[in-house]
Amino acid sequence: MPQGVQALPDRLTNDEVRFFEENGYLIVRRLLDEQTRQQMLDRTRQDLRNLVEPIEFEAELQYPGAPDSFESEGGKTARRLKAAHERDPVFLEFLRRPPVRNRLAQLLGTPVVMPTAHHNCIMTKQPRFSSDTGWHQDIRYWRFERPDLVTLWLALGAEHSENGCLKVIPGSHSLAYSRERFDDELFLRIDLPENQQLISKSEYVELSPGDVLLFHCRLFHSATRNFSDQPKFSAVFTFRGPDNQPVPDTRSSAMPEISLFSEELEF
Repeated sequence: MPQGVQALPDRLTNDEVRFFEENGYLIVRRLLDEQTRQQMLDRTRQDLRNLVEPIEFEAELQYPGAPDSFESEGGKTARRLKAAHERDPVFLEFLRRPPVRNRLAQLLGTPVVMPTAHHNCIMTKQPRFSSDTGWHQDIRYWRFERPDLVTLWLALGAEHSENGCLKVIPGSHSLAYSRERFDDELFLRIDLPENQQLISKSEYVELSPGDVLLFHCRLFHSATRNFSDQPKFSAVFTFRGPDNQPVPDTRSSAMPEISLFSEELEF
């Protein structure tokens, strides 16, 4: 290790664990080294140039700000590159490093398992043709025995309010919500006073390159489109504990899973 560089701890402190439990999220600064970050960026940019499938395009979801169709200007703007773990070994290698997997194990138990059906992607937020994402919980379309999963959001560049960084509502993961507070797509209805009061407590999560945001699957979060002139890239993965199995015959059980403590795929 270069002289003067402090080794990164391999575990969360007790205070960090308590903060996550109370707020539903935690920022870990500088978890990714610069060399690995550049490898991830190089693969991301190459796959975007070549439109390497599988890809989700902004025009598919029709969120506010997205192109109207594939034929309109910006119609081939990528929202995310799916199956990130298959695009380059560097992504799984990073997730299996002790500073990453040990922190996840503290929150979820051992062994930590990564469902490849959910997230497992590189989120791209492009200038001009990116979109707004409303307030939601990631668990809305997932099916597991318990709504108790953790998402790892890795900033491959700076993330701030201008380029569409995440906003979160601290503590929202521990509350119960009636179905009437959501629209048909399970976004919070912003016209309801009780939801407006909840949203008023939101905070921006600004990240530097190499920072990691860990957040609970029930934490409400949102993001605006990218108003800057540079693209924003984030690698995003979801994890469960060993005792929280996917529900059979659902999308959550349809694809292999990966243990961070083993080289093998699990079915």
